[in-house]
Amino acid sequence: MLERWTRAVIRWRVVVLVVWIAAAAGGLLSYHQLTGRLTTSLSVPGSPSARADALLRAHFHESIEGAFTVVVRASGPAIARDEARVARAATRFGLHPVEERGVAGLLVVDLASPDSLARAAALTPRLRAALAANGLSGALVTGPAALQADVTPILAADLRRGEVLALGAALVLLTAILGLSAAVLIPFVVAGLTTAVALGLVDLLASRRLMVLYVPNVVALVGLGLAIDYALLIVHRYRAELAGGADGAIERTMASAGRTVVLSGAAVAVGLALMLGIPVPLVASLGAAGLVVPVVAIGAALTLQPALLALAGPRGVAVHGWAGLLEPPDPSRGRWARLARAVVAHPRRVLAAALVVLAALAAGSSQLALTPGSLSAIPSQMPSARAIALVRQSVGPGVLTPLEVLIDTGRPGGVRAPGERAAQQSLALRLLRVDHVELVATDVVAPFVDPRGQVTRILVVSTGSLGSPASQHLVAVVRRLSAAAHFPAGTSVVVGGAPAQGVDFLHAVYGRFGWLVALALAGAFLLLTWALGSALLALWAVVLDLLSIAAAYGGLTWWFHAGLGSVTGTYHVAQIEGWVPVFTFAVLFGLSMDYEVFIVARLREAHLAGRPIDEAIVEALASTGGVVTSAAVIMVGALSGFVLGHVAGLQELGVGLALGVLVDALIVRGLVLPSVLALSGRWLWRRDPRIRGADRYRGPRRP
Repeated sequence: MLERWTRAVIRWRVVVLVVWIAAAAGGLLSYHQLTGRLTTSLSVPGSPSARADALLRAHFHESIEGAFTVVVRASGPAIARDEARVARAATRFGLHPVEERGVAGLLVVDLASPDSLARAAALTPRLRAALAANGLSGALVTGPAALQADVTPILAADLRRGEVLALGAALVLLTAILGLSAAVLIPFVVAGLTTAVALGLVDLLASRRLMVLYVPNVVALVGLGLAIDYALLIVHRYRAELAGGADGAIERTMASAGRTVVLSGAAVAVGLALMLGIPVPLVASLGAAGLVVPVVAIGAALTLQPALLALAGPRGVAVHGWAGLLEPPDPSRGRWARLARAVVAHPRRVLAAALVVLAALAAGSSQLALTPGSLSAIPSQMPSARAIALVRQSVGPGVLTPLEVLIDTGRPGGVRAPGERAAQQSLALRLLRVDHVELVATDVVAPFVDPRGQVTRILVVSTGSLGSPASQHLVAVVRRLSAAAHFPAGTSVVVGGAPAQGVDFLHAVYGRFGWLVALALAGAFLLLTWALGSALLALWAVVLDLLSIAAAYGGLTWWFHAGLGSVTGTYHVAQIEGWVPVFTFAVLFGLSMDYEVFIVARLREAHLAGRPIDEAIVEALASTGGVVTSAAVIMVGALSGFVLGHVAGLQELGVGLALGVLVDALIVRGLVLPSVLALSGRWLWRRDPRIRGADRYRGPRRP
């Protein structure tokens, strides 16, 4: 079937190429409007913090995520004057002061907005200009909306820098791998068109659902690496097939490497699809956008790749001079063949040594601590970041992100009823005595009470920073005390604010993550059992996947928490952003399966031809080890664009994925996989009638 499809693509190769170019052009045009549709929202529909935000919108015309904080250096009589200036500038945009604090030589004014995060972020430049026009040229504006407005151009600059770095590294590596040949250009054409089409599809998704601000960076760099990897693997196999004659070489290539790419892309898609089951828009949007990448990459492998090979022909992939690192005179005598023979000769020793290294890396995962987000691990050059640093140093880290206890009496004027007021005061006093509480504020007038007198709020300021363990613990304590407060019948209490939203985000993400992981592993097991004809091999694939991911999680902790990565300029943080381990698992799950499928598919080909397992292992690793490792190095080069950026979450993602890919390609697939295959021997395909020669397995032996 795949051969017939390939022949049709070759026949219509010019049309196929024109369609891809047109689709890519449309994707690039739509990409320019994508940024305005993106957000950094951590909202969790149906959560307590979301219900609190709904109360704020309905009764106070405020939004947790649309808020601003203005910081001005002022003291004494200047405070009242500057308060009036801030109010005049804010009212032009429908903003109104919620709370003003004059402390430690600073005036800190919280401005409320009914707008969504994206709309409020668009107001940031105009608010800053209005403050300057009112005599506050030194005022600093921060808050969720200002942070999003400031980080957007930084992400765009990081993406441009990352793409240049990734493309430059890919050019060097592909030349080293494929030699001096026009074939080097094919992966670039495939990657460029694939990424452009994927971004266009993501823009289409963003017009219908929330998409996180990181999506373009993730789609562009991961898509670039994946597309180049697939193109490299197919070009490399095509060159090998040309040795059997040019006629039908493309069809034979697609029947082997093309089929494997489809299976590998499906594994990546399965991993990313699990994120769609997490009921958090930020995580689900990363899953949806990420899912576009392997789907488009598979489409390119099945259509664009054979069309380009047909247009290039044998001459287009021929070597002119240097043949590259992957073209030894006899692969059976190359480095990977020698390594495979050594592993097959001593599988138990090699497996034990490799597992010790993996265990040392994975040990760090026991210290993996999560945060929904951080106000300290952000680009320090942003005006909003300078405001945060100033307030943290002068006042305290929790002032900018208070908890909000919202008390809905259910009737107009209810907040001033004697029973209600007594319960409010009692709760406020109990909250003031809680550890890690710096300030509790409440009153019976605006801005603590809505205009109808139905809803009131208590502001609780933590001594801990947003997302810290102390802040997360405080959310749980405040919610427990609020639920136990003795309010009159009909009164409801809900706790919101940025810290509560962060806690709800982590609970929602990891409440389902374990089940989704189990589902993804089960799905991968069934898929590989069907594709490879061996339940034992599929089981080993799942286990080895988990080893790579555990090592990546441990590496994240060693790199960021222990500070080993500080020499590279990355952040030194105590906690990893909560979405990073989920996305890292989803991508590594697919990529690890991806690399294993390429090796094992070649092993199966050799064993189907009648070779014993030990010889088939050597042949498979000799023929695919170099290209799989080269693909992994190219993927790491693409991921380095994240690491050298300025956003902590993307740095963490880049390091986690890069470490996972390297560990998987060098240790897991290079040492653990052949060791396990050698030890499993005849049991791999014992029940598959298509495999002949299993009875000829001779077990591990010295070469």
